[in-house]
Amino acid sequence: MTANSAVTRTVDVDGTPFAYREVGTSEGVPLVFLHHFTAVLDDWDPAVVDGLAAHRRVVLVDLRGVGGSGGTTPDSVEAMADDLARFLRALELTEVDLLGVSMGGMIAQVLAQREPVLVRRIVLAGTSPAGDAGPANALALLQSALQQSAAEGKHPKHLLFFSPTATSQQAANEFLARLNERTEDRDTEVTNETIGAQAAALAKWEHGSPDGLASVRQPVLVVNGDNDVMLPTLSSFTLAQHLPNARLSIYPDAGHGALFQHHELFVEQVSEFLNA
Repeated sequence: MTANSAVTRTVDVDGTPFAYREVGTSEGVPLVFLHHFTAVLDDWDPAVVDGLAAHRRVVLVDLRGVGGSGGTTPDSVEAMADDLARFLRALELTEVDLLGVSMGGMIAQVLAQREPVLVRRIVLAGTSPAGDAGPANALALLQSALQQSAAEGKHPKHLLFFSPTATSQQAANEFLARLNERTEDRDTEVTNETIGAQAAALAKWEHGSPDGLASVRQPVLVVNGDNDVMLPTLSSFTLAQHLPNARLSIYPDAGHGALFQHHELFVEQVSEFLNA
């Protein structure tokens, strides 16, 4: 089973169906992927999913109201984290590792604080601590990128996830090609209602406090590119400083999608970190 052939399933979470996919082996602690603003299951890079699923169980999920999941998307990161905890219990998972990208990284931070026994290790990519500037601007950045990409004949992720250099833009082309490899059983795109709720949650996150991160004792790997225009790279440094047990990895000539551009290095570093 690979990222492109994994069957989309649903599990009942307190009366609401949550869509998810599983890839990999049944060995070890499951690794749960938490995706970014506006993303659904098909926005995960198969190179990252399959690379990390080579030796572990990987679980991809659409939280409430997202993609193929039912219900209404909450307008706070904290409510999303509560939904994640309920989803994990519905799958009868008692200990997990988390890989959170952007908004997914914020959800992971909250879950680690609220459910410390449930979370073993955490990877946070292209995200920020509560209280840092940047998340409230996500919707405006998306709208601007949609206009610019249409004018230039590009995908918005060329502008939002990758640096403008030739090397990074070529990596964007390759990443987008990988996203299009799956041809059957594709996920449902997010609705405007979900985008609005997620944007509201991001704005609230910017006005929060990072103080709770001092209680996160789990090992954390913080990853970003050196030129993140979605959530400033500086926020990754701030995040690592607030976490008692964190290491930081900044990838060169890369942006918000550094883990997709440098997918081989990312898989290698995450695998080493999770197996330490």
